[in-house]
Parts: sequence; C-alpha cells; structure tokens
Amino acid sequence: MAGKLDITEADRARVRAAVEAAESKTAGEIFTVIAGVSDDYRIVPLLWATLAALLVPLPLLLAGFFSDPWTYPGDDSMAGFSAVFVYLVQLVVFVLLAVVLSLPAIRVHLVPRSLKEDRAHALAVQQFLAHGLHMTEERTGVLIFISLREHYAEIVADAAIAKKVDQAVWDAAMRDLLAEIKAGRLADGLIAAVGHTGAVLAEHFPPRPRDANELSDDLVLI
Repeated sequence: MAGKLDITEADRARVRAAVEAAESKTAGEIFTVIAGVSDDYRIVPLLWATLAALLVPLPLLLAGFFSDPWTYPGDDSMAGFSAVFVYLVQLVVFVLLAVVLSLPAIRVHLVPRSLKEDRAHALAVQQFLAHGLHMTEERTGVLIFISLREHYAEIVADAAIAKKVDQAVWDAAMRDLLAEIKAGRLADGLIAAVGHTGAVLAEHFPPRPRDANELSDDLVLI
C-alpha cells in the first residue's frame, strides 16, 4: 500500500453511492477521507543525522586517535588539530546523512510506527473538525479515514455514537478495510467499510422523519 491516491472517478462515484445507500437507513452521517500521507516527517532524517554526527568522536576515541583526550587543546597542538578534524568529520556526516535520509523512499522507513500512527490520528481528528462532523444536529457524524503511506485507517465517531458503539466494533471494521487495501482493493474496502458503518448506525440511530442530509457524500482526497 503506497502513498499514491490511486482511485478513479468511477471509484469515487461508487463510494458516494455506498454512502447514500447507508445513510438512507440511518440518522447518522458518514463522511469519507483518503490521505496520501499524513505528514512529511522532515524532522526525522535530521534527528537521525544529528545522532550519527554526535557519535562520530566515539570510535575515534576508542581507536586512540587522541594521545590524551583529557589534554587541554592549548597544551598540545595535535589535540587542537584533532578537535578541528573531528568537527569537520561530524559536519560531513551530518550533511551527507541529512541529504540521503531525506529522500522520500528512504525517509518513510525511518519513521517509528508510533509516530506514523500519531500523525495519522491527528490528521483524522483535524479532518473530522474541518468538515464539521461535530456540528450535526444529533451529533451522529462518523468519519472513515484512511492514510495510505502510514497503512492506517480509523473511524472517528461523534459523541452520541461513541456513547453507544464500542470502539472494538470500529477496530474490527478497520482491520478488514486495511486487509482489502493491502490486497489492492482500495475502493472495494472503503465501500465495505461504509456498509459496515451504516449497518451499525442503523441499529442505534434509525432514520428520523424529514431527516436531512447534513454532510456531503463525496469522497475527499487529500
């Protein structure tokens, strides 16, 4: 599963139809978002490069590069020269690693899984608020969020739903969704997740008389 948003207009139409069908059976509101990536993680390569540069003096010390590492540089011209040399090596190591590790194909593999999940969750919450899912009349908005680069999927439910539906219900649906995406069936997996979400909402929040569609049914790509 890559970060590329590989979904056609026909797929988007299918997702929209699935949302419309699911919402016809519930007072809940379903909103879908797919992100190619949740963060650029530019700071991560710099942190790795900094750590490597800071460790440069250690092997030099262990190898006896300094005749007396505790000697004040002014007391020993070689010690002063060595300090400059080590500084230059550190600088070169930092610059080279910062450039190489910042390449997108490499950078993504340096990011800890926990950080990827934190960034993806933060973007999911941001999208939930940005699209007004917390402002529906009965607080029944549900966001189905996918971040491809992070291999992450989440359902963010508003207050009224969270009181009635256990998080484990959503977690199971998201595991199934991720399995479909890994198999190359992004649209099919999302449509299945919409159907599952609609069934859960229909159980707890049946349609109301003169129920209005408060949120767009279109799939949002970011």
